Amino acid sequence: MKKTADILFVTSLGAGFSPFAPGTMGAAVGVVLWLLTVLCGISYNHLWLCTLLASILCTLLAIRPIDRMEQLWGPDPSRVVIDETVGVWICLLGVPATAYPAMPAAIGSWSLPFLLWTLAAFVLFRFFDILKPLGIRKMERYPGGWGVMADDILSGVYGLIVMSIVQLFL
Repeated sequence: MKKTADILFVTSLGAGFSPFAPGTMGAAVGVVLWLLTVLCGISYNHLWLCTLLASILCTLLAIRPIDRMEQLWGPDPSRVVIDETVGVWICLLGVPATAYPAMPAAIGSWSLPFLLWTLAAFVLFRFFDILKPLGIRKMERYPGGWGVMADDILSGVYGLIVMSIVQLFL
């Protein structure tokens, strides 16, 4: 039972088993879960706090299961995508409050800017995660689950920084 829970968690509900771009699928699961949270109708501030707490909690909870899965699947297995889910959540922290829908529980009230900022977070995260510039690749040197999570956390942080800088000029 524990092994099944570990697999379900580290593969982000099975997205890691995708035969095509499992990392992208893991990030997509992160965006879908985030948008489902928006549909709960919570305020922007609560969404932001929930996203931050979920990122921290999932990171801490993922380390040991990733270590166990590496024993089965080898180092930094492509099936493990919880790191992409968490990384995109970090980047989604950059979606501005001004773009947040007035009635978040109604999809029809979601504005184009909100959807574009959400898409931008996804694209920026994947850009940094795939290319691994600016020291991101070095983060993979940490052992076990820490190394698996660290590069995606930094990719999310870089995406968040870019989104914040863009907002300064808009």
